[in-house]
Amino acid sequence: MSARDGKARTGEIAMRRGAIRTPAFMPVGTAATVKAMKPADVRSSGADIILGNTYHLMLRPTAERVARLGGLHTFMGWDRPILTDSGGYQVMSLSDLTKRDENGVTFKSHLDGTRHMLSPERSIEIQRLLGSDIVMAFDELVPTTSTREVQAAAMARSMRWAKRSRDAFDGGGDHAANAAIFGIQQGALDERLRAESAGELTAIGFDGYAVGGLAVGEGQEAMFGCLDFAPGQLPEDKPRYLMGVGKPTDIVGAVERGIDMFDCVLPTRSGRTGQAFTRAGPINIRNAKFGEDRGPLDPACACPVCATWERAYLHHLVRSGEMLGAMLMTEHNLYFYQALMADLRSAIADGTLSLFANRFRAEYRGEK
Repeated sequence: MSARDGKARTGEIAMRRGAIRTPAFMPVGTAATVKAMKPADVRSSGADIILGNTYHLMLRPTAERVARLGGLHTFMGWDRPILTDSGGYQVMSLSDLTKRDENGVTFKSHLDGTRHMLSPERSIEIQRLLGSDIVMAFDELVPTTSTREVQAAAMARSMRWAKRSRDAFDGGGDHAANAAIFGIQQGALDERLRAESAGELTAIGFDGYAVGGLAVGEGQEAMFGCLDFAPGQLPEDKPRYLMGVGKPTDIVGAVERGIDMFDCVLPTRSGRTGQAFTRAGPINIRNAKFGEDRGPLDPACACPVCATWERAYLHHLVRSGEMLGAMLMTEHNLYFYQALMADLRSAIADGTLSLFANRFRAEYRGEK
């Protein structure tokens, strides 16, 4: 850590493929690509690290093929760090589950219906084959609306799987020596379950810790309520990663509560559907009022898109279904997110985070 302001902190995660400045936002490269973006442009936006997806890559093109082709970094042309998720969330949300037991999850592919098995050991093996820099432990996610009994059982199983994930990672030879593994705290919105999970993860020992099981429909107020205590239950000297978050105001509030790392499909998915993020709030460029608007997407933005093209042109591209529209909107959104992270880091370093966060929230409105 290099600076603190309240619970928020800045830092740097030193890895062999480069340093990760925190607080950090990781663009999502689900299938070995950040959709509509070239790797060099993702890097130019300010991203130090991207996320790859174990579930999707194990099914297509398969982790074994990626390994034969030199690993995920070589395969997709990204030479900076990559974090891979464990595949657990996608298995439990996208697939036709056939069996979930202590060994792992047997499921049918959403692509072709073929059956697969994902266990802690197999998840770690896939992430090793991909050449991941930050490996995530395999866990079991249940809805926050589940009964406390169900949540407690899933948390306890996740902790047993965390130990198996750690053991499998440690058996990975050179990969383990050069990579990191993060454990995932579970326990839904329950402070006592979260504390028990944090204690067990800390006893196992990980290079970083994720707050899992949030951003799954519980709403911002409930999520922030959990983040008021969950990060503080995790080791102070390790990175804290909030998985699957989120909206700009989610990120600002989570940084205030001590979170260091984020990932979300929102900036890329929104870009492809015509939504642009601005300091005054998101706008839908499809709206007719932008048809002759000569201004940039965001007057406060220094990205190449805002420096070059007008809203009217982007409106035309998106309404026409032109590929370039999705590309330019996505590029702008990724720059917006990285600029937000840079501003948060600067505000923490200057001791002005509350001032920055309150001003940001006051200026950031709903869709226009």
